[in-house]
Amino acid sequence: MTDTVWFDRDRNRLCIIDQTLLPNEVKILSLHTAEAVEQAIRTLQVRGAPAIGVAAAIGLAVLAAEMRPFHEALLLTCAERLKRVRPTAVNLAWAINRMLAGAHDPESLAVQAQAIWAQDIATCRKIGVQGSALLRDGGAILTHCNAGRLAAVRYGTALAPVYVATEQGKRVRVFADETRPLLQGARLTAWELREAGVPVTLLCDNMAAGLLARGAVDAVFVGADRVARNGDAANKTGSLGLSILARHFGVPFYVCAPFSTYDAAITAGTAIPIEQRAGEELTALWYAKPMAPAGVDIYNPAFDVVPHKNITAFVTEHGVLAPDDLQRLSK
Repeated sequence: MTDTVWFDRDRNRLCIIDQTLLPNEVKILSLHTAEAVEQAIRTLQVRGAPAIGVAAAIGLAVLAAEMRPFHEALLLTCAERLKRVRPTAVNLAWAINRMLAGAHDPESLAVQAQAIWAQDIATCRKIGVQGSALLRDGGAILTHCNAGRLAAVRYGTALAPVYVATEQGKRVRVFADETRPLLQGARLTAWELREAGVPVTLLCDNMAAGLLARGAVDAVFVGADRVARNGDAANKTGSLGLSILARHFGVPFYVCAPFSTYDAAITAGTAIPIEQRAGEELTALWYAKPMAPAGVDIYNPAFDVVPHKNITAFVTEHGVLAPDDLQRLSK
């Protein structure tokens, strides 16, 4: 599989895999307008906290080079619009702020975007190395949503330990929740693991309790879109319930995330903004006929928050850290 997102500097294009078409079709999109970049992030053609941050960074570099002449104020306007597209994932704002902090012309913006792209690969690889030590040969993990290669440039976060462990010769099986309502586990996680030759078993979200009760997995590995100062972590909706189940059955619950996902400005998870998605994702997305009665009220948050007391440790590029250690090291 190619990288999820990359910078085609020869043609000045942001290139992404269109994840809305997976697993049935692999299509590469080449984007060069502000509207196309914004739509790709909003409609989840590119998704995953690290990936959308990298995509936004490259997108800004592309937009800057397309301007004739270059207009920094207009670029700032585009940047602020992009920040608001996915409010929960802090990596989006982090990458955009880094782009604008020291780059003020098309060339310097392009260099900065390429650096952010390369850093994501290196950081996720380090997360994989740190987390692989937690995986035994012949073991199994449960994951929720997609925090693998499709959610970053190359390795991902929650699945990076699996990929590195596989490189080390370990045999690791992954159980993947389907992840309603957008089925990222079924469409994306199961697809990318099969592409990589990693054994994967798909299950409905409401089957996870029985799986944990049977002792079928050694640990739960998930990603995160934002981590508060106290160690509360926002991740795909359903992660909170999974953390409660893991704690009840005595199964370690690991959150894999780079330090760019840590937001010291947010004191606790209750202050993390939670993106609300369209009701059609529940009522009309997957079938030709309506999936629910017309006019029914819809509650469709994209994320929920796992309290730090439910998290065994964070797997970061700087090590495997308890929530308190994460806060101290970030300072």
